[in-house]
Amino acid sequence: MSKKRYSEWMQQLVFTGPATVVFAIIVILPFIMGMYYSFTNWNGVSGSISFVGLDNFMALWSDQGFKSSFDFTVRFTIVAVVLTNLVGFILALLLTQGLKLRNMLRTLFFLPNVIGGLLLGFIWQFIFIKGFSAIGDLTGIPFFNLPWLGDEQTAFWGVVIVSVWNGAGYLMIIYIAALINVPKDLSEAASIDGATAWQRLRHITVPLIMPAVTICLFLALSWSFKTFDVILSLTKGGPFNSTQSVALNIYLEAFQNNRYGLGTAKALVFFVVVALITTIQVWLTKRREVHA
Repeated sequence: MSKKRYSEWMQQLVFTGPATVVFAIIVILPFIMGMYYSFTNWNGVSGSISFVGLDNFMALWSDQGFKSSFDFTVRFTIVAVVLTNLVGFILALLLTQGLKLRNMLRTLFFLPNVIGGLLLGFIWQFIFIKGFSAIGDLTGIPFFNLPWLGDEQTAFWGVVIVSVWNGAGYLMIIYIAALINVPKDLSEAASIDGATAWQRLRHITVPLIMPAVTICLFLALSWSFKTFDVILSLTKGGPFNSTQSVALNIYLEAFQNNRYGLGTAKALVFFVVVALITTIQVWLTKRREVHA
């Protein structure tokens, strides 16, 4: 090995070595151990671990709680991804105009993302139970008198509202960065040729910001699939487990029911499904980037 080559390897080892070791200890090693535990009946406490093969994975087919939580997670993800990206994009469009207070508004809309998920859930729990009922009593508007966290349908939309309110500001920042880099002369030329605002948005702006769309869709998908802390503090999966996400179901299975082996089996299956869906999403949107 040449001296130059050796120097390059040493530089990489010094700068990336510690981070690689920490990543391996915190992420890779627990993941491998989780894969092993998914083939056992370990309860997470005792020192005795029995190998059960594929029994945990076979048990998932008859686990109605896991199926219902998966159904909720899929429905929630579809709605939350669409609405979060739509709200974030609309806010970005508005705040890239010549508004005097746009910097303050950008900060204001981004702030919810800074608040921790557990705290966010408790805040919105107070708003839904106390705040909305007080407004409903004063105004008589039926919308505010709905049993937001006490009914299966309204609880679903309550979780969606909190999720969109929390994530739209973050996606807004990404969309703003993409919109600022769209060449203005293209829109001006299209406007001179008679293109409407909708036509310019659809055929010029959106194709040119597809890399940002790819990122935002990926982030929204991962957030929605992994949602846990907001639901834990807002509804605790209720009423009647109607808002129990897969992440919450896995947590309860492993740490409340003390079936760590079954919980890690669920987590492994969930990981494969989420990885597959996000890979397909990135592949599809990347194709649109190429065409754009």
